[in-house]
Amino acid sequence: MRAALAAHGLADGIVSLPAAARTARDAAAQLGCEVAQIANSLVFRGERSGSALLVMSSGANRVDPARLEVIFGEPAGKADAAFVREHSGFAIGGVAPVGHATTMRTVIDRDLMSHREIWAAAGHPHTVFPLTPDALARITGGAVEDIALRAAD
Repeated sequence: MRAALAAHGLADGIVSLPAAARTARDAAAQLGCEVAQIANSLVFRGERSGSALLVMSSGANRVDPARLEVIFGEPAGKADAAFVREHSGFAIGGVAPVGHATTMRTVIDRDLMSHREIWAAAGHPHTVFPLTPDALARITGGAVEDIALRAAD
């Protein structure tokens, strides 16, 4: 993971957490930040193409499947643990935004862009690293989109 961060021009700011951060709430509590500052790396499976789709969502949000379908041009189904590991190279709970085993189309939750600093998984449920939202967009090549499921939706 350190090599992947360095390859993208990011400093090695990997932080080891005292306990696993399998949820955004767990990570935020250990880091002392808002849940909304956690950039969840969610891998979906394109239901027609079978391709891996990476969604970087704010930890405070749920992803709207209908919006993903419009963005990706096909329904995005849940990926099982084997699919996630095969395409990302990481286990669920530790999927980093970079350093993947395969190339994945990526979309970033627009709500992440409102924070000065965000935190993303660093390849293991016990590790995270800080970065700016602009850096996340740069390193992933992801399109910034409105993907959150809103209460009014």
